[in-house]
Amino acid sequence: MAGKFFDEWQIGDSIAHDIRRTVTETDNLLFTTMTHNPQPLHLDIEAAKASEFGQILVNGTFTFSLMVGLSVGDTTLGTLVANLGYDKLVMPKPVFLGDTLRATSEIIGLKESRSRPNAGIVTFLHRCINQREEIVCQCERSALIKKKDA
Repeated sequence: MAGKFFDEWQIGDSIAHDIRRTVTETDNLLFTTMTHNPQPLHLDIEAAKASEFGQILVNGTFTFSLMVGLSVGDTTLGTLVANLGYDKLVMPKPVFLGDTLRATSEIIGLKESRSRPNAGIVTFLHRCINQREEIVCQCERSALIKKKDA
């Protein structure tokens, strides 16, 4: 099991996740159409060329989902009870086809669960970073995580 239990985390713990991913046209097209998002910036190369970006813009919800997915193996795989929420989501820079993304996570909160003595709430600060070292997505994720001896 790759994830950590609630009792194994400390505020300030930081992880640079090993998995990286280069975003392809297929990723963007499939995600955009599967989620019924008709935004021309994601689907229409001519409309995208005429925009301030001058090219196809990768769907932001794909970027967000990829960021969280890149973190799961090191954070919550096998220890997650439930994700409780995502807060303060920002996308300060655009993502384009061909960008290679990686993720980091930092523990910014730990709280005992009042309703579940066998679990606690861990708050992660996830960041997604491109090959130019720019943060392209960031959020706080609160997750209910099992305790080790529960």
